[in-house]
Amino acid sequence: MERSITIRVPGTSANCGPGFDTLGVACTIYNDITLSLLHEPELSIELEGEGAENIPCDSRNMVWRSIQTLLTRAHKDKEYQGARIHMVNRVPLSRGLGSSASAIVSGIKAANVLIDNYFSRAELLQIATDIEGHPDNVAPAIYGGFTVSIVENHKAESFSFVPRIPLQMVVAVPDFFLSTKAARKVLPEKVPMQDAIFNIGRSSMLVAALIKGNIRFLRHAFEDALHQPYRESLIPGMADVIKAAKREGALGACISGAGPCIIAYTVEHPREVASAMEQAFAKNSVKAKAMILDVDRRGAHILKQDEI
Repeated sequence: MERSITIRVPGTSANCGPGFDTLGVACTIYNDITLSLLHEPELSIELEGEGAENIPCDSRNMVWRSIQTLLTRAHKDKEYQGARIHMVNRVPLSRGLGSSASAIVSGIKAANVLIDNYFSRAELLQIATDIEGHPDNVAPAIYGGFTVSIVENHKAESFSFVPRIPLQMVVAVPDFFLSTKAARKVLPEKVPMQDAIFNIGRSSMLVAALIKGNIRFLRHAFEDALHQPYRESLIPGMADVIKAAKREGALGACISGAGPCIIAYTVEHPREVASAMEQAFAKNSVKAKAMILDVDRRGAHILKQDEI
């Protein structure tokens, strides 16, 4: 008897402005995978949607590699040597919306269910962090909501919360890729003390305001001094897009993850914010399409289970 599981995983936005490599949020845009584990060393991967022409459908595939990591840690890699995988991708690739985190989490979550939930969610967070390198994207993909994450002695810890504000996210997606590696390459090894203090204050204010539901304190809470000034040269029109979003009523706007998406946080006029962001990109000769998303509250979850 062959078991099949379908998992849905949200896209994510990391940093949320000042929370570099620590804050993340799950968004209502999703990737789905259907997985069957096989005893035979046979691999079949079908892919539709975003990245269909770019993502490898062989042993290099990130979903399959993540599944293999989980099976090895569960000492079941000899029992299950192959898989049938069907991926439906909606999260844009290399745009700062957690496409790699979604692939990792979908693979390990699906495989974990098929081996009778051998690992807890906290253990899945650790496995995902080990694969991804940091927890800021994988944590919200697993837990949903906003997440605050740290790594202590290589151990990832994270807690999630849903803001007490009817927050919507307007994500302007430009029509070019930006690799995380390239976006990290422009960052300095050291930053001024005043910039560190700037970000500590704003990231603390951001979390407190979201938990308490106090919109007034969010007006400057999405600002950053640690990564955005250095990445501005990689995203034409970045400053103009952020200004346009705030001019139309957004509480704040920032780079989504490593970019090049720009994400605006708002409680009103999301369509006006979206239009203004698209136009600001266009004035800088960049085509962009804006999406209006909500905060996902569930994280990775089961859509369907079948036995054949």
